[in-house]
Amino acid sequence: MSAANPARGEAAIRVAGEMLVLRPTFAALVAAEQELGPLFALVERAASGGLALGEMVALFWHCLRERPEGLTRDALGEGVAAGGLAATTPALKALLGQILGGR
Repeated sequence: MSAANPARGEAAIRVAGEMLVLRPTFAALVAAEQELGPLFALVERAASGGLALGEMVALFWHCLRERPEGLTRDALGEGVAAGGLAATTPALKALLGQILGGR
């Protein structure tokens, strides 16, 4: 898998030793919105410190550029939790910035 391309709005997270690239495409954001509700409300929850871990993992899941073989959503969540929320904050910030500002 190639590295994240910030010019495309991509970000990366490390889960279980593997770098996963997140790309907030229109289709990915629509899928996330269908599950999580309006994206602006999601951004507001994040800004106020009210974003739940499950919501963050759902956003990451929908924005995965490629899903490694065998990666499940539960495994992604476990990996995010094991790595610590601070490690995923830059990627979350990048995705939220793309939601608000577009490309």
